[in-house]
Amino acid sequence: MKTTKMLLSVLLVLTMVFSLAACGGASEPAATDAAPSTAPEASAITENAVYRTLYSSELTTLNYLITGQLNELSISANLVDCLVEYDSYGHLLPSLAESWESNDDASVWTFHIRPGVNWVDKDGNVVAPVTANDFVTSIRYVCDANNVSATQYAVSRIAGADDYYNWTAYQMALPSATEGTDEEGNPVLLYQNEDGEEVVLEEVPEAKVEDIGVKALDDATLEFTLTGPCPYFLSTLSFGPYMPVNAEFLEKCGDKFGTSNDTLLYCGAFTLSTYEPQQKRVLTKNPQYWDKDKVYIDEIRMTYNAEASSISATMYQSGEIDQATIPSNLLSAMMADPATAAKIHPTRSDTSYAYWYLFNFDPNFDAEYEPENWRLAVNNENFRQSIVAGMNRMPALAANDRVDPESMKINTITPSGFTAASKDYVYYGDLAKYTEGDNYDEAKALAYKEKAMEELTAEGATFPVKMLMTYNPTVANWSEECQIVEQNLEKLLGSDYIDVIVQAGPETGFLTLRRTGEYAFMKCNWGADYADPQTWTDPFVEDSSYSFIYKSDDPETKAIFQEYMDLVNAAKAINTDMEARYEAFAKAEALLLDHAFALPIHISSRSYQMCNLNVFEGQYASFGLASQRYKGQHLYDTSMGLEEYQTAYAEWLKELSK
Repeated sequence: MKTTKMLLSVLLVLTMVFSLAACGGASEPAATDAAPSTAPEASAITENAVYRTLYSSELTTLNYLITGQLNELSISANLVDCLVEYDSYGHLLPSLAESWESNDDASVWTFHIRPGVNWVDKDGNVVAPVTANDFVTSIRYVCDANNVSATQYAVSRIAGADDYYNWTAYQMALPSATEGTDEEGNPVLLYQNEDGEEVVLEEVPEAKVEDIGVKALDDATLEFTLTGPCPYFLSTLSFGPYMPVNAEFLEKCGDKFGTSNDTLLYCGAFTLSTYEPQQKRVLTKNPQYWDKDKVYIDEIRMTYNAEASSISATMYQSGEIDQATIPSNLLSAMMADPATAAKIHPTRSDTSYAYWYLFNFDPNFDAEYEPENWRLAVNNENFRQSIVAGMNRMPALAANDRVDPESMKINTITPSGFTAASKDYVYYGDLAKYTEGDNYDEAKALAYKEKAMEELTAEGATFPVKMLMTYNPTVANWSEECQIVEQNLEKLLGSDYIDVIVQAGPETGFLTLRRTGEYAFMKCNWGADYADPQTWTDPFVEDSSYSFIYKSDDPETKAIFQEYMDLVNAAKAINTDMEARYEAFAKAEALLLDHAFALPIHISSRSYQMCNLNVFEGQYASFGLASQRYKGQHLYDTSMGLEEYQTAYAEWLKELSK
């Protein structure tokens, strides 16, 4: 048996060091029209610390075992603790597990549950102790298809988890199945899938819930048996399906579990003492919390207002709330006013999400946009390279962050600073040349264009190639960004070569366009599920709903894709040598970039805010729910300004590197 807790802490420290270096670290912010800071020094509120905010998006459920929505899980993260947690520097810490160890190949993990932790009701009354069986109950609940958990995929690495999920899904489908025949006339059972299509119901072997690889060896000892070696397993544990639930309470609530604050139990830093949809939510410090000395906010009051985004700045300035996001159309004016500039600073850079412009290899858009012509173009590498080399990302980034767009930029599929072994992952192998470089090169773009036009003309393609670029109209600044991309690409490459067509998608169900391939070139994103580069391969492998490279019939594209999959599978098989594992994944990722299958652009957009919290005090990790937690944060009597933010950033980095 080997203890891995200290190793993970060291790796996460390295992750954060590189994250700051990649995002600009403690360097000076980009030049702006900001007025000189005149902010008074902030003081922490030590008595009756009540943090007041607005919200405009209502929850659909409080059931943390089924939801995949961040706004819902961000509430749960403060109500229910996980086995592990993180400090403000990304160090892995014990939480509901006091300690843990794994076997030699990291396929079996044993956790020792902290004694004396209790479940309480919304008023803080003790209901029951937290035991190892509470984690067994939650995993079994998530793996039952009848409960329709949106995060069941996150427990698939547990032995037997998918088998039981598939068995229960099969049992659910049987009552509505009808007898029919397949294409060869053989008798089969048919059922309607979630898309309304009639498909064959394949028989699934019986699986038992007891065979899922999570067991309570006793009240204080929890064991996970995985499908194979998983060196990053600890980093998966700060997510909804790994939160515990009391079996007796869950059975008592039945389908009503998580429908109100009365149908939840709490073992986290706060209870949800008040929950009135479209009115207010109140989180109150849990008086029975095992680590209550590190909870400095007594109450969090969230008030519903459909116009929160437009009125929060005014309400902050009048002293009614303690946090306000500054709309982009007001940012310049407020930064130019000393009274408001002194209180405005950015939110923390988030490396858990990455955005890339992707080419679609399975075009399913309308005939007027010439999908077959696009199919020829997208399978031509010189065409893709011309777009990548011709994309000047900085003007596009400035549409999202006018103060410091450089801090958002990424050059690789995996964001800089996401994870590290002896160094940041993006400096392994051939990725280093991308990390230190830039795709934009006008001369190369024009050279690629010339080659592409010659080759595509010979194949029967016509010019200009129509390049349908779709955006979500509900996402701030995306329309403006698309217009900038269109103008820059057409200006450099010429309207004789490409015709970038910017089109708004639907306000609801936008992701359907990506999943069905109704675009040619579009910005897509992915959020990390755990601290390993494997998580960033998911959008590019077979059966994903990104790019559809695997659906291409072009021999050259198919050969490159097969090479990529071979490299990914080889990397996945390396589980004890992290240096070799990272080198192998870096080789696979570099292959996608070498052949221009993806154009990285930015991490999650930062917003600007006035906020009486110091973000650098909060828990942090580039995955999971750590950054959603209020534990460890103080409430201050005023907000920091941009200069103070940079100073705090520098101090945070200094402490991190000790």
